[in-house]
Amino acid sequence: METHDILLKLKNGEISVEEAERYIRKLPYEEMGFAKLDTHRKLRSGFAEVIFCSGKADEHLLKIFGKLYEEEGEVFGTRASRLQYELIKKKYPETQYDEISQIIKIEKLDKKRQGKIAVCTAGTADIPVAEEAAQTAEYFGSYVERIYDVGVSGIHRVLSQLDVIQSANCVIAVAGMEGALASVVGGLVDKPVIGVPTSVGYGASMHGLSALLTMINSCANGIAVVNIDNGYGAGYMATQINRLAEKAQSV
Repeated sequence: METHDILLKLKNGEISVEEAERYIRKLPYEEMGFAKLDTHRKLRSGFAEVIFCSGKADEHLLKIFGKLYEEEGEVFGTRASRLQYELIKKKYPETQYDEISQIIKIEKLDKKRQGKIAVCTAGTADIPVAEEAAQTAEYFGSYVERIYDVGVSGIHRVLSQLDVIQSANCVIAVAGMEGALASVVGGLVDKPVIGVPTSVGYGASMHGLSALLTMINSCANGIAVVNIDNGYGAGYMATQINRLAEKAQSV
């Protein structure tokens, strides 16, 4: 339960002072023995805690997933395997899983999305990382336009989508190989661009290092770069930018 809801219920006499105190006492974090869930994070940052599923023991993942769902009414996890999904779905049948992005979630159905984020990929092999970014942004309340397979080897493709890209509050450019897409997009828009290098490419791409170096050495302005294959980080940052843009427009 969020702090606002606790105070509202207390004001309306729906819960006692003792019950409100019990809820608030849990706010800094929830002690689980093997984990300390940051149930206070949404109040501080506007974003609830997300689960990085890869490498977690089945028992731990199941308990963390359940506790976050209990606290927030929804839950979001990245880098989940199908086996992890099947484990969780047995207990929570409403759980959804996307094979491409490896995202697992239970999401509120009445969620409203605001603003616009454009997610672009250089090629179709970059889509798994792009989908992680897009679905992260959607989960946190942003409207997302997907513009896939518009790499620089056929630059007319990205130019044909310029109206959509330029209308976004933020652009995410996902690319492997030489990673040039971020520079191209950065020179075409007046909004922040988040470059996401991917590990797509042949030997000298060095598992995404080549694309990473290209993006952080871009001569185009207004480009920030996240880590290799970090679609989640890009979607999170883009949502922060999108929220600020929408807030500024509403003033």
